Amino acid sequence: MRFGERTRSGTKVSGWTQRTTAAPTLSVEYLVIAGGGGGMGGFATDAAGGGGGAGGYRSSVSGENSGGGASAESALLLAKGSYAAVVGAGGSGGTYSFAAGNITAKNGSDSGFAGIVSTGGGRASTDSGYSGGSGGGGTNGGQNGGSGTASQGYAGGNGQGNYSASDRAGGGGGAGAAGQNGSAGAAGGNGVSSSITVSATTRGGGGGGGSGNSTPSGGTGGGGNGANSGNGSSGSVNTGGGGGGSYTNTTQRNGGNGGSGVVIVRYLTSAAAGFTITGGTTSTSGSYSIHTFDTSGVLVIA
Repeated sequence: MRFGERTRSGTKVSGWTQRTTAAPTLSVEYLVIAGGGGGMGGFATDAAGGGGGAGGYRSSVSGENSGGGASAESALLLAKGSYAAVVGAGGSGGTYSFAAGNITAKNGSDSGFAGIVSTGGGRASTDSGYSGGSGGGGTNGGQNGGSGTASQGYAGGNGQGNYSASDRAGGGGGAGAAGQNGSAGAAGGNGVSSSITVSATTRGGGGGGGSGNSTPSGGTGGGGNGANSGNGSSGSVNTGGGGGGSYTNTTQRNGGNGGSGVVIVRYLTSAAAGFTITGGTTSTSGSYSIHTFDTSGVLVIA
């Protein structure tokens, strides 16, 4: 610029040179987990219901993984504004009323934050498991598990053999591993560990399948256990864990509910100088500030 030449916003016009300043942004890492799918109760003599699939798992924490074996995604660059954090509910477990007929399990609900959406976990049913963030397990009688969503979770396991007390349903898929087939034990798939908060925590486990002769375990990370003489266990809250399946002979049994999801975001405290940031439950860990949303809310950057 020549001596004596003034500047203002815009392009150079009649001796003025415009210069623009980009709006400040904040680099934010996230963990977005959807609600887990419901497990299925036994629905006929010697029938076992599959475990529910874990809610979809998406992470941008450097050095960690998203679900389905994917690497961490890119951090978000957020300008000043309000950003909804939507926490998906777990799907209800299914049952079979011998008087009223089948009551189906439900898929988990999606979670989302700033354009990042994780898919609700797939439910189990009286047939094949349903697709979702991670897939629901198939019933005994050889039914297939549901598929998981790419970069979010794994498939549910297949049910075993025929409808008999010795055959197990498939475990629900987890964020970190597929659900076991009934013939392999029917455990739910394991979840994924993250240190986005103060300590490492595993979330996104699939529900164990129902069985007539064992109690298949839910996957690590909040998956509900399967059952052989009672109701399936529910997935743990705020983990996106799938609900456990159950087995019946003549007594009505219920599948477990899926666990609710969670949204967690963090940023370097030093990078937030000049911003006022509110929303969720706040904490710190080392050089990071953390906002945890166990229920839906809004992150405000001002």
